[in-house]
Amino acid sequence: MKKGGGVVKQLIEDIAKALVDIPEEVTVREVQGEQVTVLELRVAPSDLGKVIGKQGRTARSIRTILGAAGMKLNRRFTLEILE
Repeated sequence: MKKGGGVVKQLIEDIAKALVDIPEEVTVREVQGEQVTVLELRVAPSDLGKVIGKQGRTARSIRTILGAAGMKLNRRFTLEILE
């Protein structure tokens, strides 16, 4: 179970790095809860709009991927995009 979460964390990190202009500023922190694993994504302030997207479309797409990965790993993941 632990290993699966690490893979998901890496996946979110890779997706975010591909979207932003300053990939070295991307950090993902994994917070294990009893029911849910929260992934906290931080990017450079100038890149915030790129990971959120128009009307939140990009963020919603990333969350959809998280949902699908969670189904496979029998774990719930949520994404928090921090400023």
